[in-house]
Amino acid sequence: MSRYKDEQCRICRREGQKLFLKGTRCYTDKCAISRRNYAPGEHGQKKAKLSEYGIQLREKQKTKAFYGVREDQFRKYFEMAANKKGVTGENLLQILESRLDNVVYRLGYGSSRPQARQLVNHGLFEVNGRKVSIPSYLVKAGDVIKVREIKKDKKVVKENIEVNASRPVPAWLEKNATELSGKVVRLASREDVDIPVEEHLIVELYSK
Repeated sequence: MSRYKDEQCRICRREGQKLFLKGTRCYTDKCAISRRNYAPGEHGQKKAKLSEYGIQLREKQKTKAFYGVREDQFRKYFEMAANKKGVTGENLLQILESRLDNVVYRLGYGSSRPQARQLVNHGLFEVNGRKVSIPSYLVKAGDVIKVREIKKDKKVVKENIEVNASRPVPAWLEKNATELSGKVVRLASREDVDIPVEEHLIVELYSK
């Protein structure tokens, strides 16, 4: 399945809540949810009652949209989570949080996850001293993520550092603003995940 390339605000409207896919725009009056808080399409304003399956499906779709992953990737992550020790739903969120594009966003070097994914694709970051341009790269505890030396003067990097200076960095990451780097102190726990996701619904959906 190809990546969704239509208007991203439609995704937020479909889910009925802000998914912060447009970065700083999501905090302004221009946000689609602020202006049209109903699903897109001709019948978007009609309130349809969802079945149990529908509720589970919407939760999965919402989580995929948050992290910007395709269906095949998401299923792969679920299988990885199911094969790990511990609670499957929490393992799934930990894996999603460990994606390099998400880490770049969490450190404030990307204004949104889509932008962070683009910056990683363009080769702006290195992990443990080696250039990594794969957004789905999964970091490990102890990894150091850093803006590459030759990319530090990029306008978009400087703007993001300034705009996101006050954004809190989660406890599982350690940011070095001077070096434009961050360290994975430990992998994320359920308490570190601040997005409104009911992961048990996803587990129930895939367990059918």
